[in-house]
Amino acid sequence: MIFRQLFEPLSSTYTYVLGCVRTRQAVLIDPVYPTWERDLAVLGELGLTLAYTLETHVHADHITSALKLREETGSRIVFPAQSAAQCPDLAVTEATPLVVGDLVLHPLYTPGHTDDHHCYLFRDRVMTGDALLIDGCGRTDFQNGDADALYSSIHGKLFTLPDDTLVMPGHDYHQRHVSTILQEKERNARLGNQRGREDFKVLMANLDLAYPKFIDYAVPGNRRCGVCPSYLPEDLADYCEQMTESPQG
Repeated sequence: MIFRQLFEPLSSTYTYVLGCVRTRQAVLIDPVYPTWERDLAVLGELGLTLAYTLETHVHADHITSALKLREETGSRIVFPAQSAAQCPDLAVTEATPLVVGDLVLHPLYTPGHTDDHHCYLFRDRVMTGDALLIDGCGRTDFQNGDADALYSSIHGKLFTLPDDTLVMPGHDYHQRHVSTILQEKERNARLGNQRGREDFKVLMANLDLAYPKFIDYAVPGNRRCGVCPSYLPEDLADYCEQMTESPQG
């Protein structure tokens, strides 16, 4: 197995590279548009060919590079079946693993942050997208989010995984890279330490978060698999421009 965690600093997004040693085929989970050249360079350095881009959900904070990567490499675009995306090559569901060479990724339907959200379990680790973060979780106040559903997703699916399962989040804003299921059960400020469902729902309802500044452009763009809008305001232009530097986690 080949595994890399890459970081895009504008939206603090982690992109994951999973590669099959035998076939040299790879999957990119949650690729971000401004870093598509970086991602292809990493794949080239590893001797991998991109087979799939795989989304955890329709993102509101960045544009996916799925479409651009398909144009450049012929890779196939995979979205959750519930996403209403207009152009994926494959729709993923919890019932069917995604197989890439010797890699087998198990989708876990984990709604709550959004109604289409999936996590991806791979051997000893789970890519949790925006559902479960390190010491936190995704917000539940847009894209048909639901705190009750998120509580069920995390406690009913993620917290039932083995305690030593690695948690690989979709974002982190404090330079953290990995956690474990046990650590999140014990220390997660929103969901850990046996916090009850009703307490969690009250907490999420009172976060008083600002309206996401990129959502009105990101969601429609991502439902088209990564189309940057031509009418993007100047102050948001970096979301659709290539970066000269993007650190790896």
